Amino acid sequence: MTSDLLTPSVRARALALRPEDLPAYLYDLAALREHAASVRAALPGHVELYYAAKANPEPQVLAALAPYTDGFEVSSGGELTHVARAVPGAPLAFGGPGKTPAETAAALAARVERFHVESVQELHVLAETASRLRSGSRVGVLLRFNLPLDASSLKDSALSMGGRPTPFGLDPSDADTVVGLLAGGGFPRLDLRGVHAHLASGLGARAQTAVAESVVAWAERLFERHGTTLHEVNVGGGMAVDYASPGKRFDWTAYGVGLARLTASRPGLRLRIEPGRALTAYCGWYATEVLDVKHSHGEEFAVVRGGTHHLRTPVTKGHDQPCEVLPVEAWPHSWPRPRAHRDLVTLTGQLCTPKDVLAGRVPAAGLRAGDRVVFALAGAYAWNISHHEFLMHPRPGFHFLDA
Repeated sequence: MTSDLLTPSVRARALALRPEDLPAYLYDLAALREHAASVRAALPGHVELYYAAKANPEPQVLAALAPYTDGFEVSSGGELTHVARAVPGAPLAFGGPGKTPAETAAALAARVERFHVESVQELHVLAETASRLRSGSRVGVLLRFNLPLDASSLKDSALSMGGRPTPFGLDPSDADTVVGLLAGGGFPRLDLRGVHAHLASGLGARAQTAVAESVVAWAERLFERHGTTLHEVNVGGGMAVDYASPGKRFDWTAYGVGLARLTASRPGLRLRIEPGRALTAYCGWYATEVLDVKHSHGEEFAVVRGGTHHLRTPVTKGHDQPCEVLPVEAWPHSWPRPRAHRDLVTLTGQLCTPKDVLAGRVPAAGLRAGDRVVFALAGAYAWNISHHEFLMHPRPGFHFLDA
């Protein structure tokens, strides 16, 4: 439990909302723009920044990010339509391991900039659909590969999408076959631009730089074997967000220096990154109210409005969501106010499951029913990844604060 997690506008709004307006998501768009601008400034000019819309696709968030990004990565037909509506004209890259023929056709009709092809089957579907729907320009393709990853990198990662058996990307054993087909003119409507490899999440700047270096070197060797030009390498996202130390952020300056060193000797290579969580996690908060404080077998529990059906991240990632208590002195009832008497309190939601825990045994001595609790780092993989309809509680409010 810390006292420096909230921006002034979030603190004021969290206290101003009526109990019946809670829980609510609060997004500080000014803080988001400031953070995105600092990330953009840390990157070399020849490194492209695409935002992975899956992290938080709220239209206001996408619009705030647009001036600082080179485009957006989408992973479904629904995301494609949504992002194209929210930021009209923004370049799009289409990824995901299970693209349907209908989604592929929709992406072609929307003139998507890049297709991240994840299998031989997907390559054939794209080629056949493009031959029917694209009579002019060719379709830019990046081949996504599940490349080997150093064991130490996997050890440090929070989530692995590569370097071990996963459903993501092409196996390296298919690399020469697939590149040979594309480079040899087997698919005349497709333009092989390079390689995509998003291998792990939760890595620090040094590990991310090492992964980028290994991906670029592997892609260069592959394309050299086939005598074709490597135009682009997308090294994905996965920059670490530390929920246990919310004041600690990914070292974008060090990462930018590493990427500048990597590309300095490759002036013809376009490098692209796709952060999601590391851009928006810090701009969102989940504000709620303590409904009750309960004593059970020597421990204390505070039951708050809402729960993990709104903010699923802590239970899926196995962490305590960082939070701050905002005391509310008013108590409008005639009966005694429930309060915590121990130093450590577990914050739970309204669901009928013991897994509905937002933060376990946090220091919150004196916490009372009616006090507000605001959970930080809720700007990514929060509302949009949660199981909203379980028990059919009311949906939270959404407030977009802009200085």
